[in-house]
Amino acid sequence: MYMRSVREDDLTARARIRDAGVLLFGREGYDRTSVRAIAQEAGVSPALVIHHFGSKDGLRVECSSYVVDEFLGRKGELTHGDAVSAMERWLSDVEHFRPMIDYLARILSEETAAADELFDALLAGTSSMIDEQVAAGIMREPIDRQVIAAYVTAYGVVPLLMKRQMARAFGAEALDADLVRRSALPILDLYTHGLYADDRYLTAAREALGRTSGPRSDKGENDPNQDPDPPARAA
Repeated sequence: MYMRSVREDDLTARARIRDAGVLLFGREGYDRTSVRAIAQEAGVSPALVIHHFGSKDGLRVECSSYVVDEFLGRKGELTHGDAVSAMERWLSDVEHFRPMIDYLARILSEETAAADELFDALLAGTSSMIDEQVAAGIMREPIDRQVIAAYVTAYGVVPLLMKRQMARAFGAEALDADLVRRSALPILDLYTHGLYADDRYLTAAREALGRTSGPRSDKGENDPNQDPDPPARAA
């Protein structure tokens, strides 16, 4: 969970409305959250919500952009800055970001265009991160960047969508800060060293795919998909 702390000077009316939107959309869902409820949570008038964002959907777009940036927007701290200090900040303040986690889980679980847009934004951010870290020599060149970006994105959002099941896997009641901290080293170890001790399965898969990439030449006599016999030569 790569997120940065909210700045104290980012408490303008617009920011309060945005934070209220993140909180209520995540807790109640988009359809069940009204502009009036958001305004009440932010301590402003409904008219001011419309003034800043144009509509409830405009606010939702702003909320998604903000949450994605909070999760992915400071990857440069790992690439160019003090990685230890960055991770210390992220792991010490997990619960502060609970509304953003709930927002991602709620929006992504709905079969809507908003869910597709949010996933696409996360995927784009992950793709950019991979490009930057490969260029910096932090990450090795993947076999297929597009495939890896999609699976890394999915790997990141599954614990949010399956919070209850993930907590049960650890015998806990919730996927809380303690479990996030417990997971940090094993997950990074998985990304750093992988699972297998050698490349036997990678080699096997590569050879198997190589054998099946073209037309088969060993079709049996009774194979319905075999090539037809050539026409008999006239006597």
